[in-house]
This record gives sequence, structure tokens and C-alpha cells, in this order.
Amino acid sequence: MLILGIDSSCDDTSASIVEDGTTILSNIVSNQAEIHKKYGGIVPELASRRHTEMIWPVVDEALTVAGVRLEGISAIAVCHGPGLIGSLLVGISFAKAMAYSSGIPIVAVNHLEAHIFSSFLEEPRPKFPFLALIVSGGHTSLYKVAAFGSYEELGRTRDDAVGEAYDKVAKLLGLGYPGGPIIDRLAEKGNAEAINFPRPYLHGSHDFSFSGLKTAVLLYLREHPDVPVEDVAAGFQTAVVDVLVKKTIEAAKANGLSRIVLSGGVSANRHLRHRIMGADRDIEVFLPSPFLCTDNAAMVASAGYYHFLDNHIASLKLNPEAYLPL
Repeated sequence: MLILGIDSSCDDTSASIVEDGTTILSNIVSNQAEIHKKYGGIVPELASRRHTEMIWPVVDEALTVAGVRLEGISAIAVCHGPGLIGSLLVGISFAKAMAYSSGIPIVAVNHLEAHIFSSFLEEPRPKFPFLALIVSGGHTSLYKVAAFGSYEELGRTRDDAVGEAYDKVAKLLGLGYPGGPIIDRLAEKGNAEAINFPRPYLHGSHDFSFSGLKTAVLLYLREHPDVPVEDVAAGFQTAVVDVLVKKTIEAAKANGLSRIVLSGGVSANRHLRHRIMGADRDIEVFLPSPFLCTDNAAMVASAGYYHFLDNHIASLKLNPEAYLPL
């Protein structure tokens, strides 16, 4: 069974062909980082315009690389939220037009759900139930995943998402955009013990908070303008990872879960991946390859496959939703 996945939730235009929810035949991503770099963040209007330009070439390339024709597709899976409303609208409009003209059914996929199922695209695959940590530019959440379609939110950020905090700290340091990969590289050269930034653990809760940590970096830079940038990057990243790992392990144990799935763009962070793998010998951790951590249509197609099996067919009245809880 072949699923065509389409994702245009933020600034990447992506299309993918996935077989039986697990085997990637193609996964094409058109990245917009160079467009938004000079603005220090994503400009929604520019993102949606670029999606309009790239959506057909990307889908066409995905079909070509996979070696399949449109009539061989069983269903079209499209991300319908959460995300930037203008960007989502491009992907959904294209998917609906394709579904209408071809008669292929369409299924709607939640972006957060898609991130969780990125781990089902590689071996070994997690077994239910498990704890999912989703960390990205827009989300920092913990979910108990009992089965497909059964998700319980255990914790979430109360302010900044962790990826957003990375971008803001990178901007304070004059490092450019996107900030996460830059800080990750610089932290390798810095002394993580040189600066002891606060750890916002929010004891008694599985929630996160990173705005105070971002402010702590700002105040430190004002008082120490000549501090090595590498040390700030290392100190900030260590504080973030300490919180993410500690709270994730605590949530897993509190809910009797022995498996953790890490997903989202920040899950490509090398320090986070290293630390969470060795955090607890009794907990098995599943890490998707870095190319599956960032936004991509393969994870949308994977989740869409299970929706299709359950006959969750969307109508052609499907609309995007900027805010869409899982």
C-alpha cells in the first residue's frame, strides 16, 4: 500500500512516498532556510509564497524518485495542522485538488502525530505503549502513546518551545538562523561548566519552561560582554538538555513506561541524543535518523497509512488549523 505524504506546515515543502507505513521510497524536502535567514526567523508570507512555487515540483519529484505513477497511490496524507495557516493552506489545497481530480482518498494528519511516527520508518520500531518527547521550534511536549490514535498529554512548555529558545539565544549571540544547529556545533568547543545557567525543572509537574533560561542568558551577556561565545552555547545547551532528559525520564517512570521515542527538529541535537541514550539502563530509547527529525512528508505518510487503515477519510471540505491539539 503506497501513501503519498505532503507537508507544508512551516517553511519546508515536502512530499514522500511510503509503503505500508514503514518503508520510504522517496522523501523530498525543499528547504527555505536561505530565504528566511536574513530576517532572523520565518516570515509567514514568504513561506507560503515559496510553498506555492515548490509544491508541484516536489510532489512530482517524489513520485519520480519512487518510480510510481499517481494511479498507484492508495491515499494522499496531508498535514492539516498545527502550523502556519498560510503554509498549511498551500499543502491542503494541493492535496484536495489532486484528490478531486484523481479520485484518490485523502487523510488528514496532525503534525505532532506525524513526528511521533517518524520512529516507525526505521528499525527497530517501538512497541506500544511508549512515552513520546516532541521537541521542535514550535513544540515541547510529552505524550503517553498507548496505541495509534490514543495520546495523552503529560506535559508541555508553559512558554517558549525549546527550539524557539535556541533561536532566540542564537540571536542574542549574533549567530544567525536557524540557531539550534549553530549552538550545537559551538557547544562542542565550549566549556559547559564555565557558566552555570538555571535549570527550570518545575518540580511536581511534567511541564517545561524555557523563557527564564533565555532571560538568564540575556542578563549574563549584559554583565559579561566579552565572554567566549562557545562557553555560553555550551552552558545554555547543557542546561536545556539537563531539563529535557530529567523530566522525560521522570515522566516515563511515573507512568510505568519503559520505552521513549524522541522526535522533532531538536531531537537531531547531538548532545541531547547522547545524553538521553544513556540516561537510564531500564528504559529503551528510539531515535529517528536526523533527516527524519526535522519536518518531512515521510512521517506524514507513515501516520496517514494508519489513518487510512482505520478508514479515517477526510472530505474535500478539509481546512487547515493553525492550532490543533493532539
